[in-house]
Amino acid sequence: MRCDVAIIGAGMSGLAAGLRLAQFGRSVVILERHGMWGGLNSFYKKDGYRFDVGLHAVTNALSPGYRGPRIPLQRIYRQLRLDPDLFALDPQGFSMTVFDDATLRFSNGLELLTQEIAERFPGEVDGFRLLGERCAAYPDSMVERPFVSTRAILADFIRDPLLVDMILCPLLYYGSAHENDVDFDQFKILFNSIYREGFCRPKEGVRRILDVLVSRFRESGGRLLRSTAVEAIEVRDRRVAALRLEAGGVVSADVVLSSAGLLETMALRTDADRVPPGPEVPGELSFVETIWVLDRPAKELGWEPSVAFFNRGSGFSWRRPEVFVDDTSGVICCPGNYRHDVAPEPVVLRATHLANHRAWFSFDPPAYDEAKREALKISESAVEAITGPFTSHALYRDMFTPKTVTKFTGHRNGAVYGTPDKRRTGRTDLDNLFLCGTDQGFVGIVGAMLSGIAIANAYVLSAKGGEGA
Repeated sequence: MRCDVAIIGAGMSGLAAGLRLAQFGRSVVILERHGMWGGLNSFYKKDGYRFDVGLHAVTNALSPGYRGPRIPLQRIYRQLRLDPDLFALDPQGFSMTVFDDATLRFSNGLELLTQEIAERFPGEVDGFRLLGERCAAYPDSMVERPFVSTRAILADFIRDPLLVDMILCPLLYYGSAHENDVDFDQFKILFNSIYREGFCRPKEGVRRILDVLVSRFRESGGRLLRSTAVEAIEVRDRRVAALRLEAGGVVSADVVLSSAGLLETMALRTDADRVPPGPEVPGELSFVETIWVLDRPAKELGWEPSVAFFNRGSGFSWRRPEVFVDDTSGVICCPGNYRHDVAPEPVVLRATHLANHRAWFSFDPPAYDEAKREALKISESAVEAITGPFTSHALYRDMFTPKTVTKFTGHRNGAVYGTPDKRRTGRTDLDNLFLCGTDQGFVGIVGAMLSGIAIANAYVLSAKGGEGA
């Protein structure tokens, strides 16, 4: 099979890149290993219930009538020629960060969070306002720069270590592959995405966004091949000569984009044993997530936040834990607490905790099953300490672990955010192989789509007379 562009992986970045290119008349084939598209942000059905995977929130909410500099969701709508109503995004009510000694609420826009900081940390509010000004402009995310510690920068604005941790906790949970820190450019992106613009959610869950991308891609002439895994990337003369498929056959293309991850992509190369190792290492941060189906809306049980980030004990630790599941911090998501005009079904509560991937991969099958049962108990106890009792109203439970992440994404160590060392330009040492998605450095649903668009613009359309970014 021959095409202009072949894309490895039908996640958000691969689909957005494919749609962008197909709209400009390129012949595009997307190769997806699994039977369902979506990658890190997909959906599945089990025992009659339909669940989202990965979707706590869509960031960068675009308020009705917004007037100002173009922000990420506007860029996506424009670049992919989509009507904003197609994603059917509803805003959050409010979210919050809960530590032992303080709680901070936030919503879309900085006003509520600034007010909360003024009340709980009155001596820090001026510094927070200055921090907001420092973060106002999005950095150029495709420029390679050395890592700059956010914790070091925050010391110039915020003196109270509790407030530093409370500001960082949601942002690190949402997108940092670095242990106990995040690059300051990435911090600015996350600060704007989560605090300044805020959370929203599709009425029908992540499937709504995926269905729009897939249907538009196909309507534009693109081909999506499911259950089609790439066995090897054949390399000749510093170029990808072809993609060899596990089921047989090859795909050849002028340009190859890979959303599989940097290390995972490099491992597919036929010359992998001759490529000098780079500085990149597998990420260490992975998670367990529990999903409860409830018999009534969470608000009827007294729980109102759309998303809550919590931490118990002194100091917030963002690193691979020593134990197999770390119940000292986590994220609690309640899709029914967004401002939907019709409540989503089923009624779901989700909790995410840091996990030790080494432990999970070391368990034999009986030990693995027992660890899941124990992790469920640990998670329920930790979450009920924040939300109040709810498990007596649970109709169904499901859980995924670092092994699940690796099975469905291919990411080593179950590292949701990939390697800490990003290739922000998307370039590899091969002239026609480029990265998009997590290891290019854009995170989250919005970031992934922007990554696919940016790489498509930079290395295909701008080179061949298409519209630039």
